Amino acid sequence: MNITLAIARSGLEAQDTRMRVIANNLANANTTGFKRDRADFATLAYDLARPPGASAGPDAQTGALALGGGVRIVGTERNHASGSAVVTGNPLDIMVEGDGFLQVQLADGRAAFTRAGALRLDGQGRLVTGDGLQLQPAIQVPEGSGALVIAPDGTVSATPPGGSEPAELGQLQLATFQNPAGLRNEGSNLFLETPASGAPRTGTPGTDGLGRLRQGAVEGSNVSLVEELVSMIETQRAYEINSKVVNSVDEMMRNAAQMV
Repeated sequence: MNITLAIARSGLEAQDTRMRVIANNLANANTTGFKRDRADFATLAYDLARPPGASAGPDAQTGALALGGGVRIVGTERNHASGSAVVTGNPLDIMVEGDGFLQVQLADGRAAFTRAGALRLDGQGRLVTGDGLQLQPAIQVPEGSGALVIAPDGTVSATPPGGSEPAELGQLQLATFQNPAGLRNEGSNLFLETPASGAPRTGTPGTDGLGRLRQGAVEGSNVSLVEELVSMIETQRAYEINSKVVNSVDEMMRNAAQMV
């Protein structure tokens, strides 16, 4: 195959992958706690026909002759910048203002982490996520309790049945990581620990650099529609140019064949 066609093909595949990343960002523009992704590119190996500074005689050196082999996607980078606050007025909704993740327990017992604080009570009165995953540490609200209050430091309290004074039910904790970008995206607004992220460090909200909790609000997606639309147009134009390269090379090869 003509090497130019192979290079153009690599460009088409890379831009197609970038468009998929952009499409996922746009699809989740209104997903609670969603963090946008960005595709990272890298060049393929170069064909070094002549190294820089090669000797062309006793007193002369030639320039390099290096021909690139195309492009590839090396990975996606997640942007963990905070999204804007979406005030809901629901006392079971909480937002992490600053660094940190809420901790939940998966069905298989593993720990997962999320920024989506749209919570509810399950049939046993426990605080769970929209998918029914229990928060850790576990918080259970007695049946018939009064208004639930979640303080900025994670303290959860409610007026017990028949009581007049709020009683403390427990305290939520947040987890942080040395490298949040290394977390594995599990879907459903969940992240999992990986060797690249490091082990979680847990603590009380508002201490040791951890964010504070805000009741009655959730964190919106950090996707900027304007930025994504600009990236989509750039990707579309790059894809079109690579397509034109394929058409041009095909025409050049056809003309060469006719001249033989």
